[in-house]
Amino acid sequence: QSCHRPAGQRAGQEPGSGGLPEGVEYIPTRKKGKNPMKPVGVAWYSLYARTRLGYLFYQRQVKKARERYPHGHSVPQPYCFPGVKILPIPVLSNNYSYLVIDTGSGQAAVIDPSDPLAVQAAIEQEGVMLEAIFCTHKHWDHSGGNEALCQKHNSCRVYGSALDAIPQLTNPLADREKVSVGCLTFEALATPGHTVGHMVYVLDGAPFGSPPCLFSGDLLFLAGCGEPFEGSPETMLASLDVAVGLGEDTLLWPGHEYALECLSFASLLELDNSALEQKLQWAVQQRQEKRSTCPSTLGEEQSYNPFLRTHRPELQEALGLWQGTGEDPDAFRARVLKEVRRRKDLYQAT
Repeated sequence: QSCHRPAGQRAGQEPGSGGLPEGVEYIPTRKKGKNPMKPVGVAWYSLYARTRLGYLFYQRQVKKARERYPHGHSVPQPYCFPGVKILPIPVLSNNYSYLVIDTGSGQAAVIDPSDPLAVQAAIEQEGVMLEAIFCTHKHWDHSGGNEALCQKHNSCRVYGSALDAIPQLTNPLADREKVSVGCLTFEALATPGHTVGHMVYVLDGAPFGSPPCLFSGDLLFLAGCGEPFEGSPETMLASLDVAVGLGEDTLLWPGHEYALECLSFASLLELDNSALEQKLQWAVQQRQEKRSTCPSTLGEEQSYNPFLRTHRPELQEALGLWQGTGEDPDAFRARVLKEVRRRKDLYQAT
């Protein structure tokens, strides 16, 4: 595979059908039984995240996805910089794992290996040695391949937060702790909210003349963010602020292909956002061709992702929210985030 080098509602309107730019058709990505992380109730989430029933459901997901998408749900594009290669691996019905390779030593790390067969196939095709698994969180659609890959690669270590029950965890990480794999350096950042122990990983691009690369798991998607299953709006806001603080040129590699759904929702909130409209048109074309929409940049995301625009007056006005007298700015932003999340959940349910 060749590598691509990246270049630098009206107020009160509830989300639902209609409201898209002219000529754009909304194609829902929600399929029954495909994504257990949609809003399905506290009881089901507890079963999925904390019992063997969740693992059995994950196994069913893997089996069905392999049958439906024998070559993956999307056509990924490898990204190369001098000394490093990032290979997105489309798994399940909309997840991404990422194989990150130090091309000088042939050592590699994988982020969130959901389907071990797909990840192993990529490892063999690239001819690399798997030295590390970085798990953003405990959910099976991000950690289900850990055991099988560790059995296959004896020297492989599994990194993640001790606060999450990550399968096969060998090396618990603290916030801001760094790990080297060959010449690659990853920094773990604690970003609770989706789960208590959610972490993201930042690849230092400076030695390779590239921008930083953020592997965001279920914290941040293109034009979206994860459900705060185990955190408050305040917690999720603080975690999103951590991501934004990495800088506008940072490349965003999310855990799911949700771009079309998230951009379609966002377009209902900000009808006059030209950056959003252009990105939506681009995403429609990409998804019609089954092409991946990864990566974007954090600078781009701040121009159209409503979950990163809680400070913007135009979004606040569209939601019909105003800061109260004496209200702390971050408390107000958390209130805005909560309303965006509420509307997004309603949108998913339509």
